[in-house]
Amino acid sequence: MVLAPATSDPMMTQSLAEQHTRAIRLWLYAIAALVLAMVLVGGATRLTESGLSITAWEPVIGILPPLDVSAWQDAFAKYQAIPQYRALHSGMTLDAFQTIYWWEWTHRLLGRLIGVAFLLPFLWFLWRGTLAPSLRPRLWFILGLGALQGAVGWWMVASGLAARVEVSQYRLATHLILACVIYVTLLATARRLNDGPPPPFPPPLAGEGREGARIRVSAIGLLVLVLLQIYLGALVAGLRAGYLYNTWPLIDGTFVPDTARLFFAVPLWRNFFENTLTVQFDHRMLAYAIFVGALVHAFDVERSVKHAAARVGAFALFAAVTLQVALGIVTLLWRVPLPLALLHQAMAMLVLTTAALHAAGLRLRASIPLIPAQAGIQAGSLLSRDERVEKATPPAPGRDRR
Repeated sequence: MVLAPATSDPMMTQSLAEQHTRAIRLWLYAIAALVLAMVLVGGATRLTESGLSITAWEPVIGILPPLDVSAWQDAFAKYQAIPQYRALHSGMTLDAFQTIYWWEWTHRLLGRLIGVAFLLPFLWFLWRGTLAPSLRPRLWFILGLGALQGAVGWWMVASGLAARVEVSQYRLATHLILACVIYVTLLATARRLNDGPPPPFPPPLAGEGREGARIRVSAIGLLVLVLLQIYLGALVAGLRAGYLYNTWPLIDGTFVPDTARLFFAVPLWRNFFENTLTVQFDHRMLAYAIFVGALVHAFDVERSVKHAAARVGAFALFAAVTLQVALGIVTLLWRVPLPLALLHQAMAMLVLTTAALHAAGLRLRASIPLIPAQAGIQAGSLLSRDERVEKATPPAPGRDRR
C-alpha cells in the first residue's frame, strides 16, 4: 500500500498515488535484481573456490581493492597463511590469486551496493511520507534481513580460515537460503503493489472458499519446497556431493540406497547434513516431488481458475521445474563442469522467481493498495481490495447495498 497526499483534485490525488506506487515497485524490483546478481556471483565465487581469498571483514575500507603491487602481495600473503592455500592451491601465482580475489571482491561489493541502494531510497520514501503503515514493517524486516545477511556471510567465511580448507556446509546453506528469502520477500512485496483501479470482478480465482484456498496453499507449498531444494543444493555443494555417485536414475547402484549407508552417522540427524549419499539422495527425491507437485498444481489451476495470468504462471512454473530437473541430471552425469554448474544455479533462481511471482499473484486479492480518488473514497484512507470492489461494483438486481 502507498499513501498519496490529499488534494482538492481527485484525479491529481489518484495520479500521485499511482506515481508513488510505481516508483516503489520499480525500486523493489531493482533491489531484487541486484540480489539475484549477487546470488549468481556468489555461486561462481564458490565454484571457483574464491570465497576465502579475502581473509578479513572490513565493511568500509574493504570496498577498495589492492591498488599497487605491495598491497596485492600483502593480500596474497594473508591467503597463503590459511589451510585452503596449503591444501588446494600451493604454488599458486600472484596472477592466479588476483583472479579468485576479484570474484570475492565483486561478491562483497554487490552486498554493499544492495545495502546502499535499499537504505537510501527507503529513508527517502519514509521522509516523504509515501509509505503506508502496512508497508513499513515489511520494508524494515527486509532491511534487517539484509544486515543479518552481511554478518552471516562473514560467519560463513570465518569457518574456512582456521581448521578447514573450505567453508562449513551448514553456514554456506544458511547464507544462500537467507539470500533467497530476501529475494522472495522483495518480489512478493513488489508484486502485491498495484497502482491501477480495481477490476469490477473478483478473479484471479474462479471460486472462493475451499477451492481458492487449495490453489493458494499449493502455490505457497511449491514455493517452500523450492526454497528447501535450494537449501539441499547448497549442502550438496558444500559437501562436494555432486562429484560423487554420478549415475542416474540409480544412485550407488540402486534407486533407493540401503538404509545402513543412508543412516550410519550418529546421531541420526547428522546424516541429513553430513552424509554425502544421504544429502544427494534427498536432493534427488525432492526434485521428483517438486516436479510432480508442479504438474498437479498446473492442471488444478487450469481446471479451477479463469484468470489467464494465473494459468500462465502455473504452467511457466512447471516448465521451469522440468528444465531444471533435466539440467540437474545432465550436470550430474557430466560430473559437474563449471559452465553447467553455474547454469544449474541460475536456473534454480529462475524457478524460485517463477514460484514467488506465481504465489504472490494468487494472493493479490488480499493486498492491493488504494487509489484514493476512486468511488468517493477519501485520500489517504486504506481499504482492502474486497472493500474497494464492493464500492466499485454495482449492486445486483434486488439487492440492497447500503
